[in-house]
Amino acid sequence: MPDGECGYVRSTDAGADNRRPGRLARPSPGPAAVGQRLPVFRPFGVVAIGSVAPMQLDGAWRALEADDDLRRDGTGLDVDDSVWPEVVVPGHWRSHPDLSSSDGPILYRRRFSRPRPDAGQRRWITFDGIFYQADVWLDGAYLGDPQGYFFAHTFDITALSQMADDHVLAVEVTCAPEKGTTGRRNITGLFQHSEAVARDWNPGGLWRSVLVYDTGPVRLDRVRVLCRDADETRAHVLVHARLDSAEARTVRLRTTADGTVAGETEHALAAGVNEIEWSLDLPNPTLWWPRALGGQHLTTIEVEVLVDGAVSDRRSRRTGLREVAWADWVCSINGERLFLKGANLLPTRPGLADATPAKVRGDVELAVEAGLDALRVQAHVAADELYDAADELGILLLQDFPMQWSYGRTIRREAVRQAKEMVYSLGHHPSIVQWCAHDEPVPDAPQLEGDSRAKRVRRLVRQQLPTWNKSVLDRWVKRAIESSDPTRPTVAHGGVLPHLPQLDGTDSHLWLGWHRGEIGDLAEAARTVPRLVRFVSEFGAQSVPASAGEFVDTSAWPELDWEALEQRHGLEVDVMRHRHPPENFATFAAWRTETQRYQAELLRSHIETLRRLKYRPTGGFCFSWLADPAPMLSASVLDHDRQHKLAWAAVVEACRPIIVVTDPLPATVAPGQRLDLALHVVNDLRTAVDATVAVTASWRGGHRQWGFRGDVAADACELVGRIDLTVPDHPGEILLGIALNGTDEDGRPVNATRRAGARVLQPE
Repeated sequence: MPDGECGYVRSTDAGADNRRPGRLARPSPGPAAVGQRLPVFRPFGVVAIGSVAPMQLDGAWRALEADDDLRRDGTGLDVDDSVWPEVVVPGHWRSHPDLSSSDGPILYRRRFSRPRPDAGQRRWITFDGIFYQADVWLDGAYLGDPQGYFFAHTFDITALSQMADDHVLAVEVTCAPEKGTTGRRNITGLFQHSEAVARDWNPGGLWRSVLVYDTGPVRLDRVRVLCRDADETRAHVLVHARLDSAEARTVRLRTTADGTVAGETEHALAAGVNEIEWSLDLPNPTLWWPRALGGQHLTTIEVEVLVDGAVSDRRSRRTGLREVAWADWVCSINGERLFLKGANLLPTRPGLADATPAKVRGDVELAVEAGLDALRVQAHVAADELYDAADELGILLLQDFPMQWSYGRTIRREAVRQAKEMVYSLGHHPSIVQWCAHDEPVPDAPQLEGDSRAKRVRRLVRQQLPTWNKSVLDRWVKRAIESSDPTRPTVAHGGVLPHLPQLDGTDSHLWLGWHRGEIGDLAEAARTVPRLVRFVSEFGAQSVPASAGEFVDTSAWPELDWEALEQRHGLEVDVMRHRHPPENFATFAAWRTETQRYQAELLRSHIETLRRLKYRPTGGFCFSWLADPAPMLSASVLDHDRQHKLAWAAVVEACRPIIVVTDPLPATVAPGQRLDLALHVVNDLRTAVDATVAVTASWRGGHRQWGFRGDVAADACELVGRIDLTVPDHPGEILLGIALNGTDEDGRPVNATRRAGARVLQPE
């Protein structure tokens, strides 16, 4: 074994525990027939092994809503499906008008012809994405029952392919509806019964390609590539491969990095599935950095399995060589700490197949445009293009496992299996810096005026007491992720407040100014319980987009179809009507503008407050949300067409590399009231700044000015002075204008501005 490599081999039973509870037992098709990983790792394409080219079964399929008779008779070769509706794969069955309101199950059929495999070759069929469960038949023979939407499922069809050239593939796809926030069964996250999609939406279907292809006698079923640590002298990469061998044999594994052979080892395999792990030491690597710290160099790791000197199968993973560390919710990449300015990311579209690669990538580009460093992929696994774009553009990702709210007890085994599949699918992406096992196992409930004391106590108790989800399920999923990926931290759950016995908590979901309290309460919460703001991963306020006139009937204003807005467009009706009573506004347009103005004020205030707490104790934030997947009245700063709300400009200003801020001004002030405002400069640049700050307070009939001069350290927040002002005895408004001008250590100019105002009350 070459220097710097170590490995072991272990035979496993890939078919164990794969059947869903309550299903009828069916003949086992063998170890290769359970849900397994796609043979191609996009975007590297399929490796052609043997004389027959790979075949994609995309395009027109036949599909029909399944019943017992169809399920019994509709999977064989001789079924006449010519009158069935024609659907497109990849896609979702609700895209077809005949199935637009169906919750399934749907039986899909596709006929295809393919020459028989060469002698010594094996043939496979892979479903790259099934939403959410399925039963699969080829030529009437049952193959298996895959489950899980975000990873591929592969079956060995060698024996059936040797019997004929013409085939019929039948797939019964099921995606059972989720009806609420408790007792959930499907690991589909935001795609079902969530704030991101219409409550009656069903994403069921074959949403990614179906592929038929050949390999040699040994197939590389999965390859996992993880960068454990890296610096300028050496990178340490962990590689895990799962190999499926037709019989016991000896093979060679060759690993290359950017075309250079990094290691070659020999292994004895048992018949069936074998797992092998080894490590690579890569000297003098070019490191991958987030966009704020450096370039995004990407490295291709390729694994080949050789049988008798010939390539039997080959896989590639594109990764980045970098080291991730977290200390008390402060993230470091390659030893450089970074305050994370981020947003929560919803699915690009309610149906994954309906989001084009350009649209998916566009959301990452918008994050760059907004000046963000990170995106939290909230409660879903997205399309591959998202992760590729984040790798290329240097946006860090906080990746949630697709569980949101409360789940039934029968889900534990399946959740553990799918958590490991998530790491296989995504672990090589350098942009991912954290995993989270469960989003809000205790749903956040708004606290409104008029709520009884008992109701408020019940909310607190739900956060404090142990539950099966928080205390059992989440720990199992967390351990499953950690066992698969030792290179990144895993959080058991998001949005759990500090609770007994350790009073530690996780990242915080603080909807202050929306679900409860007022905008200014965040600063007070930070002073009272500092660990609440170590990392705030949800905050914001809902607003009405300019496009709302296209899907909201305003003819009876101020009355709207509130039930439809809640069920189909995500509106939190009680909270919105409490914050912005429609009857107080003469027109829908005026109401819409006020909701956007308030959202912008809240986001700017909260972001500035958290940035002033940089590293003491706050490591970063993710506001809710970047963009809507569909027409919605939501907390996003971009609507479904990516048109800006007023909050977009507020976020862009608040997330600039250098900002200058004061303590928040009260909305109203009284004549003679004393204002004592701390003035801070936040510098995210990696160089110090020589800055001059000018402050002007102006009111009708007068003004006052202050000036400050000094150095602001690199990657720091500095208190530069205080503004002491007695409110003049003049009705109207007092305006505060702040301007920073200076140069960094390389002589480049830097500047920042900030304006704020308060209304002066009439003297009594």
